[in-house]
Amino acid sequence: MKCLAAVPIIALPVLLATQCAIAAPPDALAARSATFEHTDISLVRRHDDELRHGHEHEHHTEHGQMEEESGKSIDNISPAPQPDPHSHSHHLGEPLKDLNETLILQYHLPTPPSYETHDFEDPDVESKFPGLMVFHAILMSSAFFLVLPVGIALRSVKHSWHGLSVAIFYVLVAFGVSTSALYSKLTPNLYEGSTHGKHGWSILFLAVALTVLDIIAIGNRSVAFITAVRGGEQKFVIKLFWRNVILGRIDEDPRAPGMDHEYSGLVDEPEEIDMQDPKVTDTVGRDYEKPEHKNNVHDDATARWANSVHQHRRQRGSEWRQSIASDATLFHHPMSPSRSRHSEDTQDTLHDFTNTLNTVTKTSRWRRIGETTFASLERLLVFLGYAVTLSGIVVYTGACRDSYVNGCLAHLIKGGIFWCYGLITFARFLGAFADFGWAWNRSPRTGLVSAEFIESFVIFFYGITNTWMERFGVEPGTPFSTKEVQHISIAVMFWFAGLLGMSIESKRFRRWFSALATSRLPAHALQQPIAEPLSYSGSFNPFPALVIGVTGAAMSAHAQVYLFQVQIHVLWGSLLVAFSVLRCLTYFFVWLGPPTSILPSRPPTEALASFFLACGGLMFQFSTEELTLTAMRRGHNDQMMFLNVAVAVTCLAFCWSLCIVAFNGWLKLRKMHSVV
Repeated sequence: MKCLAAVPIIALPVLLATQCAIAAPPDALAARSATFEHTDISLVRRHDDELRHGHEHEHHTEHGQMEEESGKSIDNISPAPQPDPHSHSHHLGEPLKDLNETLILQYHLPTPPSYETHDFEDPDVESKFPGLMVFHAILMSSAFFLVLPVGIALRSVKHSWHGLSVAIFYVLVAFGVSTSALYSKLTPNLYEGSTHGKHGWSILFLAVALTVLDIIAIGNRSVAFITAVRGGEQKFVIKLFWRNVILGRIDEDPRAPGMDHEYSGLVDEPEEIDMQDPKVTDTVGRDYEKPEHKNNVHDDATARWANSVHQHRRQRGSEWRQSIASDATLFHHPMSPSRSRHSEDTQDTLHDFTNTLNTVTKTSRWRRIGETTFASLERLLVFLGYAVTLSGIVVYTGACRDSYVNGCLAHLIKGGIFWCYGLITFARFLGAFADFGWAWNRSPRTGLVSAEFIESFVIFFYGITNTWMERFGVEPGTPFSTKEVQHISIAVMFWFAGLLGMSIESKRFRRWFSALATSRLPAHALQQPIAEPLSYSGSFNPFPALVIGVTGAAMSAHAQVYLFQVQIHVLWGSLLVAFSVLRCLTYFFVWLGPPTSILPSRPPTEALASFFLACGGLMFQFSTEELTLTAMRRGHNDQMMFLNVAVAVTCLAFCWSLCIVAFNGWLKLRKMHSVV
């Protein structure tokens, strides 16, 4: 044991706050630890190890003895107890340049066989079936990343092919599950305690539940349609049944009462889309010439369609307001002679109308909440598919086991969040969520939260949960280690920075802030409207970008055992800092010229920012301790290779995102022209 005492203590990887269980349970780990004591492992002395230990431990008399015995079998030596995974002890001195297997075995068990080594590297295995796993990966990826997004886009316009896309999705899933089950039967279990299958089944259960809700909705529409036919309200027509019941296009006609909510956000209430590019006058009286653009036939057609829908809607709204106003004048003058003749009937009429309006409003509100929840869960399936893809890669390659599990999960989950955040940011740049005002455009509707509020809420939720989870599994009374303080302080930063961001986006807080300027105005001045600055039309909240930038800068300075690990952390930390800087530049340029159109403005800084964010998240995942050690063992510890792979995968994902957003927009454009 004296020779082991001379080995310096190394740092363990970053711990995951959320304690997911991908690896084997503690009982299995204990069993494997017990068997490790009887395993013969020959360690070959290396010249680099000799020099390093001679330099760092000159004052130890046992150093020479350790060098002499390093090439012998250590079957009679038990490894030092694995340190508490929450201790996060730092490596003393400069990061090591060369891999030291002796040092690794002090804190990690030997890497056991995996499905990947079984299928491609083990020459003693006779029956191998890697093709089944390849088919499984292709089928499930096609289902979740190709057919599912296409189906979501088709559903958004109630296209007749939506049902076909759902059927194709389940066919691909069925074949994918079958190939996986067959592979599991023909291959020994090489990853004990895997939860990949359970996670996959839970996601499929969610998909089936959403499909069942769709079927129930079709059933309700069928009952309503048949009831109307039996009551003589309409005739049974196959085409009408297909459109209203199967496709759910009851409100497709813009002249129908239910179409108002579909297109109410295309044009602001008092204005129309002006195709002549007039001057834009702000509230303070300054004129701005809008830049001249070339006429575009499709833009003009879209504008004419939106104006026609809006004109019809506004005409109906004015008629409704006139009818209400004619009744309201009866109560405006209490001494009017007409009051005695009509007040009783009018009160009853208005009372009934008010009750009906309240009922319709509540029903519409609950319906809107239900539709929003359904749409959110449907889109969440794509990201859940990505999460299960990661767990599948982990299980197949045999990663994230034993003492590697916490650090591995931390990098995969947190890096995956940044990766998905980058893809969503790029989709915002392309024009997704423009109907919410989240595409750097003027919001077509009022009463919606900003994208910055959503970002701040996610940051706040992440911070408030990770603050307490960082100490999971630590014995009470154990002092805080350096890395625990590092991670908890980052979580607290996320917590309160997210709270700041949400407060700034709150309209109530903004009114309170504005009251500081108007509190000393005379009473008669408060009776007149006060002009708002142009910047009020946008959201300029730097705290989400600040949090990500500080996180990247801090992780660039994160202590690591090996120099290659330090270099990889610097790469993805710098990418996150670049996102933060570019997002601040976006705010600066948008603040100089706030958006005046409901069309997405597409600031170029956001295109770069989203790319750096997604690429940084992918590099975050690549920086797991186990992956970097494997790269060093196989001679792939090259920064350029890691960065190039991350950039290539990010470009591929951005092309996928562009195709999905473009396909969705193409469908909506076709639907708009068909309505006109």
